[in-house]
Amino acid sequence: MTSNQTAMLERMPLPSKRTNDPERTKRDILEVAMQEFAREGYSGARVDAIAARTRTSKRMIYYYFGGKEQLYLAVLEEAYRSIRALEDQLDIESCDAREGLRRLIEATFDHDERNPSFIRLVSIENIHHGKHLKQNLQLRQLNASVIATLDGILKRGRSEGIFRDDVDAIDLHLAISSYCFFRVANRHTFGALFDRDLSEPGVLAKSRTQIVEMILAWLGAK
Repeated sequence: MTSNQTAMLERMPLPSKRTNDPERTKRDILEVAMQEFAREGYSGARVDAIAARTRTSKRMIYYYFGGKEQLYLAVLEEAYRSIRALEDQLDIESCDAREGLRRLIEATFDHDERNPSFIRLVSIENIHHGKHLKQNLQLRQLNASVIATLDGILKRGRSEGIFRDDVDAIDLHLAISSYCFFRVANRHTFGALFDRDLSEPGVLAKSRTQIVEMILAWLGAK
């Protein structure tokens, strides 16, 4: 082998191992697709760009997911599945209702803070009036788990005599999500208007404590 041939081989990219690992290939595609949809929106995202960044092909992406819309739905499902899985891992049953709710609120707060792509994806789906979520029964069933968890916490809190009885689980989920979501979705406009950096560590810690105290105070038995 000549020196030129050796140099040419050294410059060639190594063959991807993903072709023999379909599940890893799908995970990699989903990860890159999440970034692409979060950055460009549904309309602006390009399957060609996703294929280029995953060292795969547009044809392979369509083989695994069926098309752009199906890939977007898979991304949404993965995004929601991550937070629902996080909630399932919380040790809520071993403590009283107040502590269980505290753990869930803090987990929601931390998840949203760490995952701005999730916030952007939800915002994008709202721009489209939730049409993709509406047509996906699996996504709706997936997210029913958080309502069941909150409903269980509320019932325990009422039986313990510490929670009011006129708040339902959807009300509670809305209250928690709205605060945690707003902080990430609106941090740039909020910071520009009021000169407060919501990502600054001191402000972040204060906000994390504040949302827990607000929700627990609101739910306090009358």
